[in-house]
Amino acid sequence: MSTESEFIPIMKPWMGEAEAEATRRPLLSGWVTQGPEVAAFETEFAGYTGAQHAVAVSNCTTALHLALLAVGMQPGDEVITVSHSFIASANSIVYCDAVPVFVDIDPHTYNIDPNLIEAAITEKTAAILCVHQIGMPCDMQAILDIAYKHDLPVVEDAACAIGSEIQFNGEWHKVGQAHGDIVCLSFHPRKVMTTGDGGMLTTNNPEYDKEFRLLRQHGMSVPDTKRHTAKEVIFEEYTQLGYNYRMTDVQAAIGREQLKRLPEMVEKRRYFAHRYEEALSEIDGLLTPQEPDWARSNWQSYSVRLPQNCDQKAVMQYMLDHNIATRRGIMNAHSEPAYQHIEWRKAGNLQHSEAAQQECILLPLFHEMTEEQQDRVVDNLAAAIKENAA
Repeated sequence: MSTESEFIPIMKPWMGEAEAEATRRPLLSGWVTQGPEVAAFETEFAGYTGAQHAVAVSNCTTALHLALLAVGMQPGDEVITVSHSFIASANSIVYCDAVPVFVDIDPHTYNIDPNLIEAAITEKTAAILCVHQIGMPCDMQAILDIAYKHDLPVVEDAACAIGSEIQFNGEWHKVGQAHGDIVCLSFHPRKVMTTGDGGMLTTNNPEYDKEFRLLRQHGMSVPDTKRHTAKEVIFEEYTQLGYNYRMTDVQAAIGREQLKRLPEMVEKRRYFAHRYEEALSEIDGLLTPQEPDWARSNWQSYSVRLPQNCDQKAVMQYMLDHNIATRRGIMNAHSEPAYQHIEWRKAGNLQHSEAAQQECILLPLFHEMTEEQQDRVVDNLAAAIKENAA
């Protein structure tokens, strides 16, 4: 039973005894860093997504960095992407000394508008980095058609999209199956499944898989798992600059249990998204998110666009005063102070990106949410909008 005094968070990870018990395996084995649990998690994750290869890393930002390096990013190259995403998307490009080229979003899906990509391509363009924003899949078919035409690799920032699906040729495929070149996913606690923090790269290219495994572990020629089990002395080499981007076995053990929960978590989120859609349709001027026919979102976040002339911050403050957490619309990297000192390029105006940040808010959505809590969110949102409009 939900009460007005009970705080409703924006998100709460669904974890329990299974995850707690799973951590005992690495803790008691004496092997807690990257090892057999990570290997098992990678195999199981590849099986879930349908990708040929999966490589676990420390978080999705490091996954994006490795993905761009693997497709050959060089200093001064340009990467077409969106500003309307968590700043890590753009940061990963800058880490490679490359230049983000920001195009606007489709105002209905909040994803990159494929119709704007081709005009942004120059002789410096080296890749397309698309973002499946808050779990809603991009129009991958349109993006891939452009990429193939211009011989450009496609990296999918699927940080929010584990469990989402895209329809290709009449069949439903999981995000992560790697229809482009590489997919990067996140297991941060704000995502549908979590390992505390962590990330995964999926690909169907064995050379990329090999590169990821080398670079995530300092460029070490012989993994420590092989060295520690060898029957003779082995000296490793460091043939190129690498990074410490490893996932621990403790995290992977949790991830293996979370992966088992994932179908139920996605099903529950889809149920609550449907309830939001029905209930919020009664609020004049409020716009709810819509799935294209070819997409199935995991509803990692539920974003609504406030009625015109409605003050976003005032509505959010009203909700917080009534013990309900919200978040503003997804940020835009180009508007942040850090990007006033970083080289980036805008391809056309970003009016839909900027409007989405200023006019949208994210509502609470999590597996253990109750219908009573959701009804309280809806009632308070309606009251907040009415008071703000008055």
